[in-house]
Amino acid sequence: MTELVLAAPIVAVAVYPDRARVTRRGRLTLPAGDQTVYVDSLPLGLQDDSVRVAGRGPATVLGVDLAVRHHPQAPDETVTELERQRRQAANEVASLADADEVQGQLDLFLTQLGKRAGGTFARTLAAGETGADLGEFTESLATRLTAVRSKRRELADQREDAEERLAAIDRRLAEVAQQRVPDRRSVAVALNLEAEAEVEIELSYVVPGAGWRSTYDVRLSGDRLTLGWFGLITQYTGEDWPECELTLSTARPAVNAKVPELDPWYLDRRRPPVPVPAAPASFAMARTEAAYGGAPQPAGAAPELVERGATVEQGLTAATYTPPRPVAVPADGAAHRATIASIELDSELDYITAPLRSTDVHLRATVANSSTHTLPAGKAAVFHDADFVGSAALPLWAPGEEVELALGLDDRIRVERELVRRTASKATLGSTRRREVEYATRIENHTPRAARITVLDQLPVPRDHEITVKPITASPEPAETTELGIITWQLDLPPGEQTTINLAFRVESAKSVDLTGWRE
Repeated sequence: MTELVLAAPIVAVAVYPDRARVTRRGRLTLPAGDQTVYVDSLPLGLQDDSVRVAGRGPATVLGVDLAVRHHPQAPDETVTELERQRRQAANEVASLADADEVQGQLDLFLTQLGKRAGGTFARTLAAGETGADLGEFTESLATRLTAVRSKRRELADQREDAEERLAAIDRRLAEVAQQRVPDRRSVAVALNLEAEAEVEIELSYVVPGAGWRSTYDVRLSGDRLTLGWFGLITQYTGEDWPECELTLSTARPAVNAKVPELDPWYLDRRRPPVPVPAAPASFAMARTEAAYGGAPQPAGAAPELVERGATVEQGLTAATYTPPRPVAVPADGAAHRATIASIELDSELDYITAPLRSTDVHLRATVANSSTHTLPAGKAAVFHDADFVGSAALPLWAPGEEVELALGLDDRIRVERELVRRTASKATLGSTRRREVEYATRIENHTPRAARITVLDQLPVPRDHEITVKPITASPEPAETTELGIITWQLDLPPGEQTTINLAFRVESAKSVDLTGWRE
């Protein structure tokens, strides 16, 4: 059996979120009889069970084997140790990615559990039932969520460190490659031919240490919102990918700025404190003076550049995107950007503020995904015309689904909240303690156009049957008040105008109750 080596360069790469399938192709003329064709210089980390061989020509495939081709000049101890370290680092990166996925699923489960349980407990307490220990449940849930999110940050740091070590090892291997040629993986293809003929062999295999993620540009110009979708490709597989047929797949073979939300405000009987680790602070977006209403285009201005998007092939459970131009991706761990799509979206713009927490006013867009793309979760850079105003996190976004996008802060809408009245009475024998407070929130519109503004405030929620909360004033009439005390006003404020929201309530507690959770 004759041994032949096939020159099979990389002709196609399909990149998945956490790995890649590489395809090589080559042609050679083989004599009649049994032959063994070797495809050499394959990455050490390729998955053995992923190797597939196809081709064209009058030959019969007798078998496919993986082998290690030993070069006449054996690698020295430095290269051997570097390759051992590389395998170890690549395995560590894969393990950390799997662990983070598990923690992400647990985070989602606990968040959904808290949302479902919140309404149940509120209805139970409103009915006067005290069997459910809401305090113990919320403290347990907060502890678990804090632990999960702390673990995810720890895993992200560890994965970043492992990826940096892997990239450093690859750079070191590249430096010594010219003097020292290490042993590499090979695929041996056994063939039988009736007569001499030319045969085309196509070899594909899956390698870890590669992937892609979505990143976005959200650009607001006037009332028009444009979403630019890009794929960031990284790989440290040990082999460079030349310009070839590269595709990005959402299949899995194996988030920042947000609009303000208020948590329930609870009042309870004082109990011994239970130490709970502090939750991570929410991400604050960059402040900008820009508001919606972009700069006018001069008459006769040249048209804007058009960015060509990728072609898409929709499967049953995933989509595959082919960028408009070939992309070369070296094995250096650096991110290489490929354009996937540019999508024009209709949006409804308004403002939202929660003065109880902050007097910042967020510009918000409610946007429906009118495209046919299911957009993966990813980080978005937010622009008002050409001005960068901050970053946001986009969730997984299905066609037809609506999401809220935070588009920065507008200082031209001013909000002030102040305590205008406070009274407290001491309990006499057999009576109750009573506290009354009133807040005034003033909103001023200094933009050149009418603004729709959502204002959030809240009432405390009692967690003891001897504590009651009674609303006194809510003016103007709120649009919504939830069971957990969140109050929502919807205001339409003309330019140059101002309005005031008044909120007053009373808290009564039994003489024996030492109140906790009170704030002013």
